[in-house]
Amino acid sequence: DLIQVLPLQRIEWVRVAGGLFDFPNFYRGTMRPDGLGYGWYVKRLRHVVEEMYVKGGKEEKVLLIGHSAGGWLARAALGDGSWDLGSDNEGEDAFGGARAANRVRALVTVGAIHKPPAGNAAATCVTRGALAYIDDKYPGAYLAGEGISYVSVGGDAVFGRKENPRQPVNISEEKIGSKEVNDIYKVRGEGSASTVAFTAYEAVSGNGKMTGDGVVPLEWSLLEGSRKITLDGVLHSINEPGTTLPTDRWYGSEGVVDRWLTDALEEAGIVERRKNSITGAAPWISVLEMLFPGV
Repeated sequence: DLIQVLPLQRIEWVRVAGGLFDFPNFYRGTMRPDGLGYGWYVKRLRHVVEEMYVKGGKEEKVLLIGHSAGGWLARAALGDGSWDLGSDNEGEDAFGGARAANRVRALVTVGAIHKPPAGNAAATCVTRGALAYIDDKYPGAYLAGEGISYVSVGGDAVFGRKENPRQPVNISEEKIGSKEVNDIYKVRGEGSASTVAFTAYEAVSGNGKMTGDGVVPLEWSLLEGSRKITLDGVLHSINEPGTTLPTDRWYGSEGVVDRWLTDALEEAGIVERRKNSITGAAPWISVLEMLFPGV
């Protein structure tokens, strides 16, 4: 009862297209995370956090875990630390002066993007300025001074590079993808796991020649000021990037979760409770956002 996945259907991501009507911000790349494109998500997340806080008897603060887009959107929900639930909230705390730090004990991001693309590539950011706004207004572990702990987890599995058969490759074989997945990319005319990663990393950061989880560059997934956890060989999502080929080495895999969750709980100050059980009836609250991969 004290673990809640943010209620969200894939089809609801169509609402991000509402940003098209955020004139002129969408077209200037100056959208805000609380605007037409993402505001609905931020508002829902705050309400779920409030719901879980109340369900816990208002004695335990929430541990937020956000995967992929869920990570930077959770930062948006924490915002400047104010806790405005909106005028349609009937709870006593809607405008009662509460702070995010009164509700949230820690934020753990997994495979999340924490910075907009660098340099000229910033103009092509798919969030149309929302991510840049967060990075500028609420940089790094912004609310750590108020008691919120931050943990960022990133995978180091695939090195991005452009396909060039004449150029020698001085990269570990573990970072260029398996033969099985590379055969799939080759048949589709996409080259290899490394070239697919290059395209993804370039879109995210402006530089494709980096290492990461196959979708998000490692450097972009580690939040400044947070406890940073790097996972060797771990991919972004439940399938190999851009395919339907399942993998057992993504952040949520049974053999991978314990490599970051234990440290995350320690950083959140849940050490004694963790000693008894991580997944049992431990009286700590978690709002778990396992969003669909690649966002």
